[in-house]
Amino acid sequence: MQIDRLMLEKTIEFPDDQAASGRSFGREEMDLLEQALLSGTLTSTKGQFVKSFEQRFAALHGVRHALACASGSAAVHCAVAAIDPEPGEEIITTPITDMGALTPILFQGAIPVFADVDPRSYNLTADSIASVISERTRAIVVTHLFGHPAEMAAIRELGEKHGIPIIEDCAQAFLAETADGLVGTTESIGCFSLQQGKHITTGEGGVLTTNDYALYQRMKLFVNKAWGYGDPQPDHYFLALNYRLSELQGAVALGQLEKLENNVSVRRKNAQLLSQLLADVPGIETPASPSNSRHSYWRYCLDIDPGLIPEGPDALANALGKMHVSSAPRYIQKPAFECAVFRDRQTFGNSRWPFTLARPEALDYRRERFPGAYRALERILVLPWNERYLEIHVKRLASAIEAACRDLAGRA
Repeated sequence: MQIDRLMLEKTIEFPDDQAASGRSFGREEMDLLEQALLSGTLTSTKGQFVKSFEQRFAALHGVRHALACASGSAAVHCAVAAIDPEPGEEIITTPITDMGALTPILFQGAIPVFADVDPRSYNLTADSIASVISERTRAIVVTHLFGHPAEMAAIRELGEKHGIPIIEDCAQAFLAETADGLVGTTESIGCFSLQQGKHITTGEGGVLTTNDYALYQRMKLFVNKAWGYGDPQPDHYFLALNYRLSELQGAVALGQLEKLENNVSVRRKNAQLLSQLLADVPGIETPASPSNSRHSYWRYCLDIDPGLIPEGPDALANALGKMHVSSAPRYIQKPAFECAVFRDRQTFGNSRWPFTLARPEALDYRRERFPGAYRALERILVLPWNERYLEIHVKRLASAIEAACRDLAGRA
């Protein structure tokens, strides 16, 4: 690609999904919010906006049930609670994820067991999961990181072989697809996030999907403090929380849902363009193309070769910053198991529970067990991405990356 020096000028500002410039809000959400306020009913137990959103979300995904909740973390918590592990049972998960997808496992008394990831897709694989399955494994949480769908066919086969349910963490993967369909539709439970920077947003919020009525009922109760709304003699049937979404959020969610397909389409189109523009730039690889699947590009990630780009993602991020282009080297600074909650087992008081129930092997966090995760974090550079990008933004981004890479490679 020939560098266009005009594209390196600061005057071309990037849309920011933490503000209006990078979000798709409009008159639709405002009208629905007004309707919700004028109704005078802002609790979803008596209103209609959250229920309508759930029905439309389920229809869009072709599943029997969708359930809204307070956050993506709440969605994972509801899913784990529906599986209902015994204290000390294990749930296999990834070390490259938000902590909000891990602490719900601990709150339900289960032990997160980390499997390694593929260093290019950043996702769990059937082989890495198989290596940590034990007689205590109660569930598997598969995260479709950055919108890149995991290889679900092999993982599903593994789960079926061992009789282990699979929870899909689709927080970053709205409308991502595998050969079998949309993520969040083919396994026991799908979990989505409506947090500020996601494909659609209500600021905070989450959604669960399932085709299993028993799991749906269990999750619906968990969202509502296990109170049996509508039952002849309702009670609080088990330990649970209030994880409800409000009608105000439900109104925004309805307006946003109508824009989801277009939002993802724009992200894909722009990602394809950026990959084409960067195809011949030395020292970087563009996002891996999932086989028989479709990426939904929550973020656009580059794999940086430190042999060609000295000091790797940190150096490239610093160079881009000087051209007023933001980026995040490593995504998270370290694997989740290096954080204090796992490293020092900081949980409830000084009890270290539920880690006190764990097998020693389940708490084996030695670096050599996770070569894929460490390689991924050492080489990844995450670029902001949203549906408000125009071709001019993509071209400016490409020009900045090419200029920075060629400059850094020339110093090697």
